[in-house]
Amino acid sequence: MNIQDAQLAVDNWIKEHGVRYFNELTNMAQLTEEVGEVARIIARRYGEQSEKESDKNKDLGEELADVVFVVMCLANQTGVNLQAAFDKKMDLKTKRDHDRHHNNEKLK
Repeated sequence: MNIQDAQLAVDNWIKEHGVRYFNELTNMAQLTEEVGEVARIIARRYGEQSEKESDKNKDLGEELADVVFVVMCLANQTGVNLQAAFDKKMDLKTKRDHDRHHNNEKLK
């Protein structure tokens, strides 16, 4: 599924199951909450914090998918075509950063 199809799937889900989109500010708060859940897993599983027993069964993929879902909700309700925006961003990064990372001594 490409990004455009995923946006459509989210929109269809909202129409069938979600009644309506939460407003943009609510979705922004929800996105922040979901990113916090990803950060908690990363900090404890891959960082220096110890992982609580209650966090050991948390699924990082599921939490990342929650972030993507809310991002798609925000894109849908604000008229952003994420496929076009992502393609444009990849082109920009490719042109701008073509040699930058290869020449970064910190990455060698």
